[in-house]
Amino acid sequence: MEKYYFNLMQLFEGYVRNYRKLNLSKLHNRSMFTKREIDYFANLGEMLGFDAFIEDSKFDKSKGRSRPMDLSWWKWDARIDDENFLYLALHLEREFICNKDVETIEKLFSNTEEGYIPHNVIGIQYIESADRIDYLNDLILQKNMIQQSNCLMVYRYYDSDLDLERVCAYSFTPQGLNKVRNAICNQDDSGYWYICFDEDYVPLQNNKRITNSIKL
Repeated sequence: MEKYYFNLMQLFEGYVRNYRKLNLSKLHNRSMFTKREIDYFANLGEMLGFDAFIEDSKFDKSKGRSRPMDLSWWKWDARIDDENFLYLALHLEREFICNKDVETIEKLFSNTEEGYIPHNVIGIQYIESADRIDYLNDLILQKNMIQQSNCLMVYRYYDSDLDLERVCAYSFTPQGLNKVRNAICNQDDSGYWYICFDEDYVPLQNNKRITNSIKL
């Protein structure tokens, strides 16, 4: 069956624009952030006509056991097959612990049974710093040469210079890196978290203008 690829960068744009609606404040713990973000994508999948499952099973041949997917979207069409899902449309992993970045990628690109190879994958991963990104992207390129999925990796890390989180999104097709978008994650005056793209964040643009004027 021909693979069904999403415009994953468009899904990332929706994630950015709607993040404030998750109502996550400085009072919420890490588990609540993970839950709300996974729930957001679960609801999105159902609105797009897929069956969404949280903590869905997926057999990992290298481990010899099943490992749960944080979120899966499955395509069902009884006109074609009234007993089985047609394909795994999306496998999503969302990880808060920085030292599990490689493990997150291994779960998204695991050696599994044919019916469980995802057409699209999304990884939302906290990392120590931007220095880690090239290594992780090279790992994705290596693994996706075999899996041939459409991939979106969202890396989040703390920027001490600006005292906010950086959010870097990389979109991959089976042919390689396709698009890159950068955003920031910060708290508003009410203490609630929001995400906006770099070009929409006024303080960042002001800093760039000041830097450019100094160079001139």
